[in-house]
Amino acid sequence: MSLITHPNARELTKSVRATVLVFKDPRSQELLSRIERLAPSEANTLIIGETGTGKELVARHIHHLSRRGREPFVAVNCGAFAETLVESELFGHEKGAFTGATTHKAGWFEAANGGTLFLDEIGDLPLNMQVKLLRVLQEREVVRLGSRTPIPINVRLVAATNVNLADAVVAGNFREDLFYRLHVATIRLPPLRERPGDILPLAEFFLEEHCQRLGYNRASLSSEAERKLLEHSWPGNIRELENAIHHALLVCRNQRVAPADLHLVDMRPVNGVRQEESVQPARAISGPADLEAALNALFERNIPDLYEHIEETIFRTAYRYCHGNQLQTGRLLNISRNIVRARLEKIGELSRSQE
Repeated sequence: MSLITHPNARELTKSVRATVLVFKDPRSQELLSRIERLAPSEANTLIIGETGTGKELVARHIHHLSRRGREPFVAVNCGAFAETLVESELFGHEKGAFTGATTHKAGWFEAANGGTLFLDEIGDLPLNMQVKLLRVLQEREVVRLGSRTPIPINVRLVAATNVNLADAVVAGNFREDLFYRLHVATIRLPPLRERPGDILPLAEFFLEEHCQRLGYNRASLSSEAERKLLEHSWPGNIRELENAIHHALLVCRNQRVAPADLHLVDMRPVNGVRQEESVQPARAISGPADLEAALNALFERNIPDLYEHIEETIFRTAYRYCHGNQLQTGRLLNISRNIVRARLEKIGELSRSQE
């Protein structure tokens, strides 16, 4: 069984990213084979997968297997910076380029020169930055903010997304030319529920890892706990599995994990209601007749721009129901995160929640 771990795994305990990948399930073994075939090339690579599936780990493995393996690997989350700072972070700036720029600064492209630049959540990159990124990929040079002098760069770009970029292109939130530029070599990372052969090996790895960290004696899973792990849908993927094992170790007795020790939340809608396995089922929601009655009441009020009002209410309510999580809002409404983001920006909801 092949295994990949994050070099700084223990520093990421509060992160949503995965810290380890195993390749025991047949789909995972097929994935590893594809990674090993694509890694030696110089092609731009796009990794597609849900949050917590291990996209950065795959990117690091691609870098390690390439001829750039001894050069820098720089990981950047495109959604982590304010829109006004993205250009400076990626391409650098000169002294005096903007208020507060007291010195010159190299951007992430320069930091990764000779190696690999990993742009996570590339679907969150603003459109104006997508244009500049496309130019950098075409010209293989960057121009710092506040400068006119191009700086040659030799970087392999690996990008990742948890949304369907093709949908984002159709919605006008992602440039088609950049999409095809990134789509040269694509790796689709299956969610954990689609590679069940990896679940128990991962659980065993996390058991040993967290027992060592906590100073516990070696713990084990009961057969019923194993069955529960295999039956779960894992909306949070590998990271959710690690958190579940960590929690179970804190509450289990006699170093034996029972089903009740696993705090698992099923995000799949059942008649429109999410079920939490550790609590009593929620009460049933109102039926279609109640929704029709509410709409009829709105129709009688003769509200201007009624369709926009209803759509805005749906997006705002769904976003708040998901506690400000754009990804979960997209899943709830069965649309891409980029569409969610665009609509929330349009109605001013992001300015209130500070994204």
